[in-house]
Amino acid sequence: MNYFSKKKYTLLLLATAGLMASSCQKNESLKTDAPAVEAASSLQTAAVSLTQGFEVGSTSPKTAYDVSPTGSSSGDNVTLSGNSWNMYDALIGNLSGDKKAGSWSARIRNTGKITMLYNLSTGISSVTIKHATYTGDGNSTWGLFYSTNSGSSWTQAGSNVTTSSTLTTQTFTFTVSGTVRLEIRKLSGGSDRINIDDITVNDNAGGGTGGGTVIAGKKFLFDASHLENAGSADWQIDADGTEAVPIYTGGTTTELKAQRIPTPSYTGITASTPETYWKGAMSAWAVELVKKGELVETLPVGTALTYGNSSNPQDLSNYDVYVVIEPNRLFTAAEKTAIMNFVSAGGGLIMVADHTAATTAGTDANGYNPSDRDGDGYDSPRVWNDLMTNNGINNNNPFGFTVNYVDISEGPSTNVYTGTNADAVKVLGGAAGTASKLAFYNGSTATLTPGTNSTVQGLFWRNSATNGGNSNVMALLATYGSGRVFFIGDSSPSDDGTGDTGDNLFNGWSGDSPSGFTSHPALHLNASYWVAKAQ
Repeated sequence: MNYFSKKKYTLLLLATAGLMASSCQKNESLKTDAPAVEAASSLQTAAVSLTQGFEVGSTSPKTAYDVSPTGSSSGDNVTLSGNSWNMYDALIGNLSGDKKAGSWSARIRNTGKITMLYNLSTGISSVTIKHATYTGDGNSTWGLFYSTNSGSSWTQAGSNVTTSSTLTTQTFTFTVSGTVRLEIRKLSGGSDRINIDDITVNDNAGGGTGGGTVIAGKKFLFDASHLENAGSADWQIDADGTEAVPIYTGGTTTELKAQRIPTPSYTGITASTPETYWKGAMSAWAVELVKKGELVETLPVGTALTYGNSSNPQDLSNYDVYVVIEPNRLFTAAEKTAIMNFVSAGGGLIMVADHTAATTAGTDANGYNPSDRDGDGYDSPRVWNDLMTNNGINNNNPFGFTVNYVDISEGPSTNVYTGTNADAVKVLGGAAGTASKLAFYNGSTATLTPGTNSTVQGLFWRNSATNGGNSNVMALLATYGSGRVFFIGDSSPSDDGTGDTGDNLFNGWSGDSPSGFTSHPALHLNASYWVAKAQ
């Protein structure tokens, strides 16, 4: 395998000799007594707490109104986050005049309405809805209605609401038990239009976190702007274009280039959709998120990474989680400021690193070149340490750890946290199942620095390390300000084995034999929901 390849897979044999396999790839001829795949609990998208943001991908499923001269007399049914809604004299728009929290919002005119065609099963304690007049139109009134008999009759919740030119959140507090569905009706204003966005329902079941449920509608932004496709890497959820990318040996190679909205549209994903629906080595991760009602986008190369810039449609303020898998370029000073402020204000950050050496000029302990795939002198461990020591806001390991300049393989580690930290319990045993094993194929570890952030908590350690210690940590979590951080030291566990046909990819996501069938999907999905504050 050439030395700018994506992953130098080396297996630690589980034989008593403990010898390192010499192959750079998974040696499928190695025999182990692999146990059966561990049973993972079925994830339930929480009817107890719903968020609908009308984010529909690159194409709206509803582009026309439903009264003369076009449209159906009874409206059209659309699928949003896996659920069916009816839109009458309403559509989903992304024009410059639409007021919206993200890329899309609903737009209603005349006496149109938006109706849920399914029931929430555990009642309602409150509902919040963002609303505004369409740019240039006059004010209108609208109302929220609910039905406890599957739409046979409706009751208004609260009073009529009057729109204004600014996107505003309206809160309705009322108590309904059992099955219930919602309808939003425009009540006055004639042809003046209103925008509706980010409908959030809080349950009446005395809970809503943990216990096998997650909140749907969270927005995940996967970074592709820091050469995550360099060399033989393909750390993207979907990529349909191509670009010339620098490689370690000099010159460039043609690599797949990601676009903002994955294609085909994620509105077509169902429970049985395979991860090959999108072309990227991280597509399995993203497709599973969408199956559970979450929203995913990519930050393409050349797109600004900002926080608090209302003119940037991909500003971090429009997302719940920023996912960066093995970045190969340093974040700029402005980007580091954006990331730190985003997390401090409540955002989620998922940080994935890879193997390296003491210097990027030579080879590591296994004879491999560091994972500096583009040859600029920085690999992902150095990119992450630069963020945590040179961000201009808090340069003293604000997340409570540093990434070690090492290259380790562990196949797999069962040295997993067993304490009572509530956050760790959710990530290791949350709605997506139990994460009890973690395999690395040439990755890096972290050293915890609880003196700089007391919330840092190790999740997995090397088998030879002290459980609960600060050294040789393979995965961890922390909080910072109001936000949450998850770190894992290898991209192998999230590699689904498919993507750019020119790259050398391996399935560490779900096909991780002969390592004993690790629980990588459970770990990554539970961590995703935790950083998104969805469980």
